[in-house]
Amino acid sequence: MKLPPSSFGCPLDSLLRVLAGPWTIYILCRLHNKGETRFGQLKRQMPGISSKMLTERLRSLEKAEIIFRHQAQTIPLQVTYGLTAEGRELTTILDQINTLADRWQNQETKTASTTLQMKKAKRKTAGTKDHGRSPLKRRELTIKVR
Repeated sequence: MKLPPSSFGCPLDSLLRVLAGPWTIYILCRLHNKGETRFGQLKRQMPGISSKMLTERLRSLEKAEIIFRHQAQTIPLQVTYGLTAEGRELTTILDQINTLADRWQNQETKTASTTLQMKKAKRKTAGTKDHGRSPLKRRELTIKVR
């Protein structure tokens, strides 16, 4: 695996420099879950990523030998990307990140649901004739006749 040099001399720093780039983990998860994938398919599976950013990320991962690029000599040209043996070593970590993300997402959804239920309950208990608003004080109007 060819990782960029670390200014700290730390192998973890070198690996994180590659993996921490924008969209990188998402690209690796897509390749792990879908297998070998063409550029256009990857782009469609990741709404919001530009062609330029996807190209940069793929080149960076290819340079680090985490993914491979296969170019078929056809017309039109077909290029597919997939995980190398080193890239497949990351699959356990990617699965754990995915599991953690699902769990946290479910916890967040439950918390939001509980908060919404509490707000609804509070509105019901405050459901007086004036609908929980502070009553307006009437002012007496005195008209003096001369």
